[in-house]
Amino acid sequence: MIHRLESTADYRDAILAGDRRAIARAITRLESTRRDRIADGQAILEALLPHAGNSLRIGITGSPGVGKSTFIESFGMDLIERGHRVAVLAVDPSSPVMGGSILGDKTRMERLAAHRAAYIRPSPSGGSLGGVAHRTREAMLVCEAAGYDIVIVETVGIGQSEVTVASMVDFFLVMLLPGSGDELQGIKRGVMELADILVINKADGDMRAAAERTAGDYLSALQLIRPHSAWTPRALRTSALTGDGMQEVRETIFEHRDLLRKSGELEDRRRIQARSWMWSLVEEQLHEKFRSHPEVAAAIPALEAAVASLEATPAAAARALLDSFGKP
Repeated sequence: MIHRLESTADYRDAILAGDRRAIARAITRLESTRRDRIADGQAILEALLPHAGNSLRIGITGSPGVGKSTFIESFGMDLIERGHRVAVLAVDPSSPVMGGSILGDKTRMERLAAHRAAYIRPSPSGGSLGGVAHRTREAMLVCEAAGYDIVIVETVGIGQSEVTVASMVDFFLVMLLPGSGDELQGIKRGVMELADILVINKADGDMRAAAERTAGDYLSALQLIRPHSAWTPRALRTSALTGDGMQEVRETIFEHRDLLRKSGELEDRRRIQARSWMWSLVEEQLHEKFRSHPEVAAAIPALEAAVASLEATPAAAARALLDSFGKP
């Protein structure tokens, strides 16, 4: 492996060789709030871009307690046994009070984390929309360039991350608990429109019968979700503890990938995602420039106080800030 990481070329060569240290340091730069480190990270990313984009991107969500980490470890090991290399970008919830995050995914996926064919990157969400880490998309490209042909994005499952994650992956998997008839409402009512598959986990022991009923309940509804799509979402049962059902989940995901490739929909989806990503970055940088503008920064405290005390409407305050932004 390459041990000296001084230039963009050093990072590029080390990451292409699968150097975990280089992968981690490149992603850390992309996640940084320091301008110089972000610039370094972006330079590395541009050097890696020709080597990225060849993975199968899978998003996995579900309510806390559904067993996402256990499922991902079992699923990841199943993929590795079949010759795949698996990267997991696990987004941890940041504390709204202290700003910290749990970052415990490596301890919850011990077997997977220890395997040479796997790479796990826990990242704090930083309060970004839906709990999706600020630079998850860039981290995905770094992992792809490093040779990981399966990239899994695990969300915090707090009800707002599904749309964001679905916009960056090829396949979107939603996990449910057996006998949880109202669980979709607990995640997000529209999540069924995003799901390519529903997986009822913990389908073992006393919960097996309940899992079968839950899968049957959702199967009929799923057939009505995308009546004009080439793909009909499915409901499957698994046990992350025993491994039951993993083969069917794996085969379903690859069947979906092959269908999208054959129809050309996969390339179209990737192009749409790239354009969406570009505009989200534009909006992000415009927001940063707006708040850091001297006239705007000076006007914000008084206008916020006026809105809070009902002396000014939010619309009037917004117009005043925008007028300030237009001043030289």
